[in-house]
Amino acid sequence: MSKEREIPIWRKYVLSVEEAAVYFRIGANKIRILINQNRNAENLLWSGSRALIKRVKFKHFSDQLDAV
Repeated sequence: MSKEREIPIWRKYVLSVEEAAVYFRIGANKIRILINQNRNAENLLWSGSRALIKRVKFKHFSDQLDAV
């Protein structure tokens, strides 16, 4: 995809683990641990075996955490 048509990370509906790590400033491994501990969470969208993070819902989820 050309850079001209690339959607900015803060406007995307879902993020890859790597994008979420950059956006939320949490390590990718920690995000994977959270995914594995909450596989049925409403902040996840599954594409086959690949978990995508729903940006806004994950933000609300992380707002409720005291530590990661």
